[in-house]
Amino acid sequence: MRFRHPDGSTVHLAYCTNVHPAETLDGVLAQLRDHCEPVRRRLGRDRLGIGLWLARDAAHTLATDPSALRGLRTELDRRGLEVVTLNGFPYQGFGAEEVKYRVYRPDWADPERLEHTTSLARVLAQLLPDDVTEGSISTLPLAWRTAYDDTRAARARTALRTLGERLDALAELTGRSLRVGLEPEPGCTVETTADAIGPLTAIDHDRIGICVDTCHLATSFEDAHTALQALAQARVPIVKSQLSAALHAEHPHLPDVREALAAFDEPRFLHQTRTATAAGLRGTDDLGEALKSDALPDASPWRSHFHVPLHAAPAAPLTSTLPVLKDALTHLVGGAHPLTRHLEVETYTWQALPPALRPRGRTQLADGIAAELTLARDLLTHLGLKELP
Repeated sequence: MRFRHPDGSTVHLAYCTNVHPAETLDGVLAQLRDHCEPVRRRLGRDRLGIGLWLARDAAHTLATDPSALRGLRTELDRRGLEVVTLNGFPYQGFGAEEVKYRVYRPDWADPERLEHTTSLARVLAQLLPDDVTEGSISTLPLAWRTAYDDTRAARARTALRTLGERLDALAELTGRSLRVGLEPEPGCTVETTADAIGPLTAIDHDRIGICVDTCHLATSFEDAHTALQALAQARVPIVKSQLSAALHAEHPHLPDVREALAAFDEPRFLHQTRTATAAGLRGTDDLGEALKSDALPDASPWRSHFHVPLHAAPAAPLTSTLPVLKDALTHLVGGAHPLTRHLEVETYTWQALPPALRPRGRTQLADGIAAELTLARDLLTHLGLKELP
């Protein structure tokens, strides 16, 4: 979906296909047919933006087989879909029964991460619509925090500088300007937007910036205005923003609240949980850890890294951090000029919701994704952006 900002620039809105993960190119093509095109039809649009997640095998196939890449581009066009952004965070296995810590491997100290992201960039340069010259890729924020020492940090900086040089060369070759954004996430070396400023200014390449995920922003209790202002002052480019909402528990000490939270403690994904105390931010690596121990103080609200559907907050006594998303979006695109032009709805946890809330089949899932995009569209038009055909 495209929108005209009051300054005349185009803002793109997509949804991320990691909600229906596929490891191979055939799986990606099936996604387009079974999920993405039905969502477009529900929205009544001739064109819909999608943020592709391409696993290692699919990305390698596309980067090394020009005919396969041309075939994907043809299929996108045929189904009324367009791609200006990729999700390069998960490397592979995102559809496994247990993902948890595996999603952070390989990290930016491992050569595989640089090669995979380079492949994604080469693919994206060929997938961009004919009238679009800028693309974006989100990636993990360097590494998970453990076993990340100075040596690995130096390797990661070198890899990202090399990536920047490769993106420069790709721009000269194709005329397509691509940028990559580190996506701060709780528990990682770069957990918050503030944590990102030091590493990104050390890398000092204008094609390497930040991806602001509003679920992660909220989980770490960051104030959107303060966070985005600090990025602007540090001249850190906001490559893209993922529009998402976290799980919020106002009174985690109450038994009924803990019972409600326990329904979201599931085995597939990691749900880092945080609370803001007078002594600073406290947290656990997973929701179950917070519920089963006294590791997390419960006198103040808890927020958990569980991407809940934007349009459907959990039933009381829980809610979502949608207000944080709205506040962030106001600062991202509500000013005289947009701070980023690539927005991506990323609710990959539809099938990880408590059983009573999960979609039953493709039809309900498509309905839900369309509803999320409708909410995001309404927020953008409320801010003065005009939806384009």
